[in-house]
Amino acid sequence: MSEEHSPMASLEEGVDALRRDLADAGPIKSLRARTPTTDVYTQDDRTLVVEVHLPHFREEEVEVGVEHDALVIRARRERKSDDGKKYVVRETGYNYYRSVALPRSADEAGITARFGHGVLRVTVPLTHPAVRNVPLSSDTT
Repeated sequence: MSEEHSPMASLEEGVDALRRDLADAGPIKSLRARTPTTDVYTQDDRTLVVEVHLPHFREEEVEVGVEHDALVIRARRERKSDDGKKYVVRETGYNYYRSVALPRSADEAGITARFGHGVLRVTVPLTHPAVRNVPLSSDTT
């Protein structure tokens, strides 16, 4: 029996197809579509930037802080009253939490945050220690 038509090859193809289907159209994709996205990058090696896309959140529902050398972002949206509705699916209230470890060069006192159009942008200034040369001495005896 050729390897292409073996039962094991067919099983592996089936498992691969199942993985693709679950990732592309299953509950994982649905969850991923509702999860706020976060981008972390450096700008000119002087600033660390954290951008979080928080659609449908209002500014008063978002908190930014520093805890244990990490930038902590929380967003909480409360559920509205039920008004006698019997929900089949309900996605109107949820929480978001993200912790981003800060590098040693982070200037915690200089951190700023802006929120607008559903995007939170946190900038963290990075300080770099001054570079200095250490003179070498000869060890001639």
